[in-house]
Amino acid sequence: MSDGRSDFDFLVGSWKVQHKRLRERLKGSTSWEEFEGTSVHKKILGGAGNFDENVMERESGRMEGVSLRLYDPQSSLWSIYWADSVRAKLDLPPTVGKFENGRGEFYDEELFEGKPIVVRFIWSEITPTTCHWEQAFSTDGRQTWETNWLMNFTRTG
Repeated sequence: MSDGRSDFDFLVGSWKVQHKRLRERLKGSTSWEEFEGTSVHKKILGGAGNFDENVMERESGRMEGVSLRLYDPQSSLWSIYWADSVRAKLDLPPTVGKFENGRGEFYDEELFEGKPIVVRFIWSEITPTTCHWEQAFSTDGRQTWETNWLMNFTRTG
């Protein structure tokens, strides 16, 4: 379908993931934690959504997480929800956005350590066997961004 519900079809399947995560966010840190993980994605709800399960082998121990993405055909926007084994709750609000010209941008406004921030996810460099994801925070209304998590995916199956 050309209405956007196939935007995340590139993720369906199994992946090896190289993570690079800033150790301290919004503190001027330049120290990164690098670790490996896996991710398995599938379509749900007749293509109106997708779901993935993630395993991350962090220095602090294994962490598991899930993403739920839902497509709204009326707004042509995706809503992305996240939950992980550390907090065991669904993060709200969802991160919302869409793909244009092979690049997906998704945003939400939330509190980080009691301060309002804007969160941005970007999906890019999408090929049949690889893709890139990154997360950044802004404290100044989207004027500047601190990228704090990078993920490079390589298809395994």
